Amino acid sequence: MKAHTKETQATMTPEKSLRFLKEGNQRFQNNLKANRNLLEQVNDTSEGQFPFATILSCIDSRVSAELVFDQGLGDIFSIRIAGNFVNEDILGSMEFASKLAGTKLIVVLGHTSCGAIKGACDHARLGNLTALINKIEPAVAAVKEPKDESQRNSGNLEFVDNVSAKNVEITIENIRERSKVLAEMEENGEVMIVGAMYNVSSGAVEFY
Repeated sequence: MKAHTKETQATMTPEKSLRFLKEGNQRFQNNLKANRNLLEQVNDTSEGQFPFATILSCIDSRVSAELVFDQGLGDIFSIRIAGNFVNEDILGSMEFASKLAGTKLIVVLGHTSCGAIKGACDHARLGNLTALINKIEPAVAAVKEPKDESQRNSGNLEFVDNVSAKNVEITIENIRERSKVLAEMEENGEVMIVGAMYNVSSGAVEFY
């Protein structure tokens, strides 16, 4: 499989880009890989890059977007931060990727058993991590069940995963509200913004 070129990127639509990622994750789950020469892709992309998707995911070592979607060099922009939330810098990176570099799809990828989400559920406080946790805690408050405070912590993995999913939803809302550039592109059909959850036990990505 060759690296994307300006011509192949131009043929991509938001829907086609999403299909490419779904097919890549299916290969990953089946322990298959597209036939690609990475060193050849290094050469092919040495003078330019033409990715088709931008993926915001967690720093978790088990959730490498390139691997779980079976993508090669030059295929996707990968933005990673614990808890996969957005700030001004990440929004700027997304605007660059979509408006200037031509990606057609933005994916906010959460995952099960997320350590950052567990920290938010426990209201952890530690150095600079405190400010990061504060940005995720709105998702904790937004998940109303269970009401029993003794069950609203990292020991309840169902609660943790529900908070992870809610955090993805809130992040997408923040992208649309805080980036006029991306909201306008989505409205015009130039880009699609979607959420997804990666299951660390099965390797499957569920889009929603």
